[in-house]
Amino acid sequence: MIPPLVAAGLRAVAPDLVGFGRSDKPAARADHTYERQVAWMESWLVATDLRNITLFCQDWGGLIGLRLVAAHPSRFDSVVVANTGLPTGDQQMPEAFHRWQHYAETVPEFPVSPIIQSSTVTHLADAVLAGYDAPFPDESYKEGPRIYPSLVPTRPDDPSSAANREAWEILMTWQKPVLTAFSDSDPITAGAEKVFQKLIPGAAGQPHVTIEGSGHFLQEDKGPELADLLTHFVLR
Repeated sequence: MIPPLVAAGLRAVAPDLVGFGRSDKPAARADHTYERQVAWMESWLVATDLRNITLFCQDWGGLIGLRLVAAHPSRFDSVVVANTGLPTGDQQMPEAFHRWQHYAETVPEFPVSPIIQSSTVTHLADAVLAGYDAPFPDESYKEGPRIYPSLVPTRPDDPSSAANREAWEILMTWQKPVLTAFSDSDPITAGAEKVFQKLIPGAAGQPHVTIEGSGHFLQEDKGPELADLLTHFVLR
């Protein structure tokens, strides 16, 4: 997605979350919490002093990024929400998600690239899959990917439920533009776009889209199309 955004004259910033990509990999599972990840990324955001941001958030990009929007609204000009949510534990999660939580924590060897491939519609190139595996030379590097599914609030008394409710209180007054761009083939987040469209004032009247032919990781299935969508949204 980044080259076409840059070609259009935009600046694209894609931070690696702690525990993923080229970031540090805390080796104790208990080191990884939802609130700690938000705090890490908030420290990064403040240190970089980024402003006039259009947030594109997918999966944990939404769970973390939307918290940052609520905490630092003046830094953000607009938001594009794709296959994500900001759960408080007050809603029932699909049974498939509970199975995913159990699998991630208990499978003897956590298969990073096969998980990515199973969550896309298109067949990813070997080099792309190798790129997903590269940050994790062995199982000791994978405590972040293993625990993050279980950090998603699935009950009202989850440790992060109250903070997410507080964030929603702010988002429900947000007047700046919010666009939803969910895929047509994601069994986990299907329908969640309606929550954003209903509850956030800035979503009213926006040209919300469904990205056809894409799975959960729609940026892999339809990266250029998403970049084009983002470009037109920002410039408009």
